[in-house]
Amino acid sequence: MFDFSVIYALTVFSLMVLFLIWKPRGINESIPTTISAILIFLAGIVPLSDIFKMLGIVSGASITILSTIVMSIVLGSIGFFRYAALNLVNRANGSGILLFWYIILLCFLMTMFFNNDGSILISTPIIIEIVTLLRLKHHEQFPYLLSGALVATASSAPIAVSNLANLISLKIVGLDLNSYVVMMFVPSMIGITVITLLLYFYFYMDIPKRIPILPVSYVDGKFSVSIPHHPGSPRPPHHAQPPRHAHPPRHPIHGSHVGHPEPPNPLYHSIADKANHPIEIDMFMFKVCITLIILIRASLFIGASYGIPTEWIGTSGALLLIGYRWYQKGVGPYDIVMKTPWHIILFAFSIYVVVYALHNIGLTTLLVGLLRELVSANYLNASIISGGLLTVMSNLFNNLPSVMIGTFTLTEMGLNTPTLQISYLASIIGSDIGSLITPIGTLATLIWMFILRENQIRVTWADYLKITIMVIPIGLLISLLSLYGWVEGLFF
Repeated sequence: MFDFSVIYALTVFSLMVLFLIWKPRGINESIPTTISAILIFLAGIVPLSDIFKMLGIVSGASITILSTIVMSIVLGSIGFFRYAALNLVNRANGSGILLFWYIILLCFLMTMFFNNDGSILISTPIIIEIVTLLRLKHHEQFPYLLSGALVATASSAPIAVSNLANLISLKIVGLDLNSYVVMMFVPSMIGITVITLLLYFYFYMDIPKRIPILPVSYVDGKFSVSIPHHPGSPRPPHHAQPPRHAHPPRHPIHGSHVGHPEPPNPLYHSIADKANHPIEIDMFMFKVCITLIILIRASLFIGASYGIPTEWIGTSGALLLIGYRWYQKGVGPYDIVMKTPWHIILFAFSIYVVVYALHNIGLTTLLVGLLRELVSANYLNASIISGGLLTVMSNLFNNLPSVMIGTFTLTEMGLNTPTLQISYLASIIGSDIGSLITPIGTLATLIWMFILRENQIRVTWADYLKITIMVIPIGLLISLLSLYGWVEGLFF
């Protein structure tokens, strides 16, 4: 029989998830989680002692993620990403197929250097700019946009610092950054590779085989691009408005509307217009900034060996980049303060409080009773069951709270260290890769959908699910099997 605390906590959690999915009036995701956490605390389900304990776990991981987002803002402010987008197109040398693989590589590297949310915030506008500059038809844009987003998000699995959920649970199971990478990099990369190949073959007919080369001029530290007319994709004048009831072309394969269903928002300047304006670039500054970022990322792993908190290194690196830009360009930190999503700390902490409430009312005890014998039987069971459980939970409730519930469950099963670590790594594969089946599975995917809407590119749940339901489960299963073979064969 359910008592009041159980019904209360489940009700608050369900409403929180509903508002995270619905986001009425575009409310920030930290608002429903914060309100839910306050309601949970006032009901006494999570005591003050647990609150202080969670602060120590969540704050360090959140600060590390924020520092990487700050680094991405600095690079964007000096024109690096516009420059990278134009060079990416021209390096493809007129091949739409080669451009697809360059975009995949870009999204993977962005996640490696920053994190999955930061990668989405950076790579998605770059891809939108590319398909706009090339004036691709609506169905030709989708392979680049969706494939880039899926790879950017899945690529948070190989290294722990690329995902907030990975960092939060890492210490709980007795792993550091280096041991995580050694055990996780190869299995997760196998799964990511499989997903990428499946996406390529699925979209092959839609990917344009030939694309124009964009003439870029570089004079006195400025570059500009001339946008050629794309005969296959006529474009109306900048101020032309489509018919009021006109609908975009339907995707020839998926049958859904993918494209620009309404006139551009006047608050957003045309990417094509902005691309024609010269932008100052400083190649020496670029090289220094990239070198600093590489050193900072490497320091995260070196510091882990000496017990140096990742947030100390990340914060120091972010401040160093801000200071260098200020010294070189005289640009202060105002844009950093305005653009950095400070609410991420509030979001991470508050959702942790709500999930801890579920733990306190007995959800993890229930899962432990159901799964302990199966998970502890052998390493293969540990991998498949843990990864499958987190996949289901992440796609229903988002991966951040799901990883927390999964980690609580594993630590209460009384597993030996090898089984615990394999189960944890499998749960990360489920939360980072398996969670991509639905758009609400990760915060990064929700951010991606938001960016597309802001740029008047409509991608429905049906558009998304038609692809992910076919490619993600296959990549997930192969990753989990690879984890089992890799870890059992080389470590245990």
